Amino acid sequence: MEQGYSGKAYRWNREKYSSKRRFVDIWSFVLTFMFKIWRYNKEWSYPGGVTEAKRAARRKAQAIWIRNTFLDLGPTFIKVGQLFSTRADIFPTEYVEELSKLQDRVPAFSYEQVEAIIEQELGKKISQLFQSFEPVPLAAASLGQVHKAVLHSGESLVVKVQRPGLKRLFEIDLQILKGIARYFQNHPRWGKGRDWMGIYEECCRILWEEIDYLNEGRNADTFRRNFRSFSWVKVPRVYWRYATSRVITLEYVPGIKVSQYEALEAAGVDRKMIARYGAQAYLHQLLNNGFFHADPHPGNLAVSPDGALIFYDFGMMGRIKANVRESLMETLFGIAQKDGDRVVQSLIGLGAIQPVDDMGPVRRSVQYMLDNFMDKPFESQSVAAISEDLYDIAYNQPFRFPATFTFVMRAFSTLEGVGKGLDPEFNFMEVAQPYAMELMTNNSSLQGNSILNELSRQAVQVSNTALGLPRRLEETLDKLERGDIRMRVRSLETERLLRRQSSIQMGMSYALIISGLTISATILLVNDFIWLAVVLGAIVAGLSVTLIRLISRLDRFDHKY
Repeated sequence: MEQGYSGKAYRWNREKYSSKRRFVDIWSFVLTFMFKIWRYNKEWSYPGGVTEAKRAARRKAQAIWIRNTFLDLGPTFIKVGQLFSTRADIFPTEYVEELSKLQDRVPAFSYEQVEAIIEQELGKKISQLFQSFEPVPLAAASLGQVHKAVLHSGESLVVKVQRPGLKRLFEIDLQILKGIARYFQNHPRWGKGRDWMGIYEECCRILWEEIDYLNEGRNADTFRRNFRSFSWVKVPRVYWRYATSRVITLEYVPGIKVSQYEALEAAGVDRKMIARYGAQAYLHQLLNNGFFHADPHPGNLAVSPDGALIFYDFGMMGRIKANVRESLMETLFGIAQKDGDRVVQSLIGLGAIQPVDDMGPVRRSVQYMLDNFMDKPFESQSVAAISEDLYDIAYNQPFRFPATFTFVMRAFSTLEGVGKGLDPEFNFMEVAQPYAMELMTNNSSLQGNSILNELSRQAVQVSNTALGLPRRLEETLDKLERGDIRMRVRSLETERLLRRQSSIQMGMSYALIISGLTISATILLVNDFIWLAVVLGAIVAGLSVTLIRLISRLDRFDHKY
């Protein structure tokens, strides 16, 4: 077992799975997690008293426990954990950070199993398909493992084989997870404002897509076509004759991992240029293609001997639709103008904010950010810092970051970290600035000179202001309309009538109580319950005094007004 994993055995590392055992294991985790959450909110559970530092330490410990348990539970939960790490609007920052560290490097399965799967999927024995096939895998992950091979024609390639029994494991686990999602959806506390069933459906879709190697092959082909004119980017070619839903064969493109700095130096690679290549490649994916690699960790990025950037593993990809780009443009315009209302509307269009009845607090939060955190030059901003601020604001708020949005932010943050490792002076925003300007310029021409339209709109607004009310009055009215200012209107006559009515109702209530207690005391006295009658009589006397004072205060109130 590799270092860094918990001491439990990998119970899922087998071909056949027991649905009963999986049910017990998964629900044991859920119930333990619920107990930990319950204990977290109990002040008596903190020795020496509760403090924010102790709460933070407990959240961190819980997050590490969740990550280790997901590793023990296997492929389904490793992938679910990676998806949950994109939901900063639901989970605390500590959970998001730990789940984002989930690396699915796991023990390999046997060569005999590899042989059986390849023969079953491709219809021939390994010796008939390949001139040579290395039994020791180059890498093993939760969904499959990769072996190097050589065709009879002499071409070198890699064969990715899916882990045995994976489909059956997904079927069992997802059925159990459906029951868990339904439980949380109906929970009076955790179900409020959460679409757990929607999250479950999204997880199912992504998981089934990722274990379909034919889909991964199509992704690799699309990605390769998108970079066919870029000599400094290499993407392995798919050998479709040797591809099925459980086996995929790709061109062998060796390289040095971007995190192996000494090897890069020894090979004479320009590390600063590689850092810029990584940023430029992603900006091209997002802004020009709308199709991007959603998992750009150092294990999936390498450098060829001639200094080109190599991309591996195309199971998890993201797409950005054209209407999303338009909403992004609106967001850019709103940020440039520090117009909180426009930013909020564009974020609603992006699906990053869930509309609520009162958007005033959300708008004020956005405006506060624009006024206080957007004064730094664009090129000096840090993607990681911006992402952290956004996640802190989003947690338990109406912000609902879609998976695509979070995948983009995570990809940028990862690339920023990779870039700084290659070049300590690397700044992602500095590389992104010309792309952002190009995007704004291209969008303007495509939408009929939208910048000129924007200037015209602003000119009309200014002229209307000049011909109308003074500027400060107009701003005040705008804030009133948005709900950013609350007014309290006081009517003395209405207040007097309401207070008089309230006093009269209170007096009538006292009179009814006194009457009931008087009748009860009389009955008790007639039946020789003298002490009880005396007690009720004393209560009646006290209430009568209170009633007299209330009537006297009401009389003074009438004379005053």
